[in-house]
Formats: sequence, structure tokens, C-alpha cells
Amino acid sequence: MVQVVECIPNFSEGRRAAVVQAISEAIASVESVRLLGEEMDPDHNRAVLTFVGEPDPVVEAAFRAVAEAVERIDLTKHQGEHPRIGAADVVPFVPIANITMEECVDLARELGRRVWEELRVPVYFYAEAALRDDRRLLPSIRKGEFEVLREAMGKDPDRDPDVGDPKIHPTAGATVVGARGPLIAYNVNLATDDLALAQAIAKKIRASSGGFPEIQAKGFSLEDRGQVQVSMNVMNFRVTSVPTVFEAIRKEAEDAGVAIAGSEIVGLVPLEALLDAAEAYLRLEGFQRDQILERRLWE
Repeated sequence: MVQVVECIPNFSEGRRAAVVQAISEAIASVESVRLLGEEMDPDHNRAVLTFVGEPDPVVEAAFRAVAEAVERIDLTKHQGEHPRIGAADVVPFVPIANITMEECVDLARELGRRVWEELRVPVYFYAEAALRDDRRLLPSIRKGEFEVLREAMGKDPDRDPDVGDPKIHPTAGATVVGARGPLIAYNVNLATDDLALAQAIAKKIRASSGGFPEIQAKGFSLEDRGQVQVSMNVMNFRVTSVPTVFEAIRKEAEDAGVAIAGSEIVGLVPLEALLDAAEAYLRLEGFQRDQILERRLWE
């Protein structure tokens, strides 16, 4: 049986299309790997690429992408709304078909060792690949971002990498590699420039502040749009659905006299998550998911 693994690397570049294109071409250069998506966000100054394939080719494609990012992205010149510690900031592996989470952890460890040995970029492991409980979540690793980590690495043992010498790469920073289940990168934009409101809503809904389980959230300013954003990772949409967090944000915003400007999904999304939204908002009675034409065609 063919094994299929997904990789969704995030890069600290969302404004220079030529750089993202070069990274995409590095991924596509690996035979049998299929590039499924490419997202760029100039406000966050971040790109998210999605590709799938069998384990060994996916690891090779991930390495080539990281190498391209290390060569082309200089974090000392990078500014953006999204937290980051590396040019190739985070590289997660997700099991899709006939592959276990444990095998994806092995892939993450393999890539991490190679990134250090060949590129001299120190590596942290997170999520299911974490070597320490306090590094399971990205925010704990990214605390203070590149600028703080640059000063702390080698001085504070708690900030030293899992792989490599405790010395940050001067332009590419550090890379976080892991294995996890599918998540949804979901953002809700508010029709206001009130950053404090977005931050307050994010704090109220995120799990770490006592909000919804499996939700990570942060408030950002979208200066080019004159808006603010509640940016989220829905870590497990079966525990807390997209409609649930959307409605919570809508209520909090409306209580403050602010409308929802729109929402967006970054990268790919499981069909089941969108079906949750359709069922919630259409209030379908007696609906069965095998009524969906495409699902019947795929059987």
C-alpha cells in the first residue's frame, strides 16, 4: 500500500514572489512529490506551501525547500506581523494514508538532523516530535522571536536547540520541525483598526487563556487594509469547529460595535471542516453526508 505524507512548511517571506517561486520549484524538483498549494501573505510576510507524496521524496523536497529559504531569506531584514524564528520557520509532517504518526516523527527527526548537518541551522522539535513537553507548542519555542533567541541561544540552556550547536544561524535563524495531525489556519478580519480589540478577542478564545480547546489565537494589525485580524490555528476541528470560533468572534466584535469584514483559510482544509460550517449555517435537517455528489463519485 502506498504511504502518503503531507508537509506544510512555513517560510518567512510573503512579499517577494520570486523567492517563494524558487522555494516552490525546489519542492517540485523532487520526482513524485505533488505541490498542492502556495499561499503568500504580505502583512504577515509569510508563505505557506503544501505538498504530498511518499515519505522519502517528501523529506527530500522539504530539505531542498529549507535550503532554498536559508540561501534567500535574511531575518535581519525581515519584518512582518507573524511570529518567526527562522527563514524556514516551521516544517510539520502530517500522516495522510497508510502511515503512522510515529513514522512521521521519524521523518521529522531525519529532516532536523540533516538541516543541521548540511545547512548549519539549529533545529527544535515540536508537537508529536517534541523531545521536551514544554516544546510541544510553537509559541513556547518562538517566544521573543528571532531577535530574542539570537541573544539567548548559548546563554540560556532552556533556549538551546534540540539539534545543533547553541548558536543561531546569522541570517536564517533556527527551524522548528515536527509531526502533527491536520490543523486549519483560519483568520477572521475585523472592520476596524483597533488592535487592542483583536488581541482581547484572541485572548478570550484561545485555549491557553481558558477559551476553546485546541485553539491557538493572536491579534494582528493589517495595516495595508486598515483592519485587524484574529489569526488562529484550529488544532483539532473535531473538538472545536470553525463555525464555533467564528460565531464567538462575531459576538465579541458585535458587542464592541464592530462588524466582521471577512475570514480566510490559509492553505488547505479538510472537506469535513467545511461541511461542519455548511450544516451549522444552513441548519440542514436530516442531512446525510453521502448526499454530497463529489463524495459519491469518489467511492
